[in-house]
Amino acid sequence: MKVLKSLYINHLFFYILMGIGGLFFLSFFVKWMFDVAVILFVLYLLVTVIDIFALYYNKNGIETVRELPDRLSNGDENIIQISLKNNYPIPVFLEIIDEIPFQFQKRDFLIQLRLAENEKKVIKYSLRPTERGEYFFGKLNVYVKSSIRLVSKRYVSAENSYIATYPSFIQLRKYDMMAFSNQMLGYGLKRIRRIGQTMEFEQIKEYVQGDDMRIINWKATSKKNSLMVNQYQDEKSQPVYQVIDTGRSMQMPFLGLSLLDYAINATLAFSNIVLKKYDKAGMFTFSKKTGNYVAADRRAGQMHKLMESLYRIETDFLESDFSRLYVDMKQTVTQRSLIMLYTNFETMDALRRQLSYLKGIAKNHLLIVVFFDNTELNRLITKHAKNVQEVYDKAIAEKLSFEKRLIVQELKQHGIQSILTQPENLTMDTINKYLELKARGMI
Repeated sequence: MKVLKSLYINHLFFYILMGIGGLFFLSFFVKWMFDVAVILFVLYLLVTVIDIFALYYNKNGIETVRELPDRLSNGDENIIQISLKNNYPIPVFLEIIDEIPFQFQKRDFLIQLRLAENEKKVIKYSLRPTERGEYFFGKLNVYVKSSIRLVSKRYVSAENSYIATYPSFIQLRKYDMMAFSNQMLGYGLKRIRRIGQTMEFEQIKEYVQGDDMRIINWKATSKKNSLMVNQYQDEKSQPVYQVIDTGRSMQMPFLGLSLLDYAINATLAFSNIVLKKYDKAGMFTFSKKTGNYVAADRRAGQMHKLMESLYRIETDFLESDFSRLYVDMKQTVTQRSLIMLYTNFETMDALRRQLSYLKGIAKNHLLIVVFFDNTELNRLITKHAKNVQEVYDKAIAEKLSFEKRLIVQELKQHGIQSILTQPENLTMDTINKYLELKARGMI
């Protein structure tokens, strides 16, 4: 019974069988064909038995191991690895079907390859999840054929596995070195340390060409009989909060991810940079009410707290209440902090309804409003219009895009800084802004 369960008949088996059946049919008209058909049928059965024996005499002809990561990184390419070893003394042909989670909607997953006798091989494929949560991996099915290819033997390995998909920790590692390097070539980042431009004293050192003459320490110079200058470093232990809007405006999708997930991924990478710069990282979400609150801190384990909190964030698809955000922030965040507010304003009217609350927050904190440029509109604007309808569409797109720039100007007029960014550039732009503010001594 075990042999029958793992035995699969290939298409070639039926094609040859149909050909022999055709010869039997023709033998009714040409009698000598009957003997030919019988001989071919017997040979066919013999070859089939040999093919089955070649595959089944070795119980462990193929060894397979599927290696899954401990968790998946949302919005990134995650590598899945399959190790194969051919224990047959003959070359074999493999068809690999992995039962990947239904969220990926890959119904045609198939890997075909050839393994020589006693050959080992490692194959890799990637999966890009676009939502957080648990993903179920089923069994790994490997169908083995000999060079005859009449039948296949199925090997089933790898246990069913549940893997959690967390906010993008791959992106976190990608930007990890930004806190330590002076200049990020390729990312367009500002210098993250400018001597003499921040308030915290670090040390007195000898003057070198290029140091600011205004920071010469004359008392130390007279004692050492050589020019000495004060050296400053970025101020530390400043609270930095990231506030994520979980209302319906953040559910707009771009490249498979919602704006909310882009904000969550950016929050994780941004918090890592904040902690590396010895500031305090915290976050919370808001819609009709605030939630997922993590107090700003820089103790060990803070990143774990933030990741677990970000993993559980869900939208309520409601209109966000900025008045509730203002009241809760006034009660909860008592120390002046940097506030990175991830939201999305599509029109000036949407901004003006909330402007008084944003101004109230900006009185007590350094508020940066982060919202998104609609890349779909940009593609529509640059597209050549071919008919009247496309001209109308292009005009409306230009009006909406212009309103985004007006929103930036409106916020600036009220002393509120903003970042208008494309979703895929969100992490880089927010980190860049933070490092710029640190360099200017604004936090």
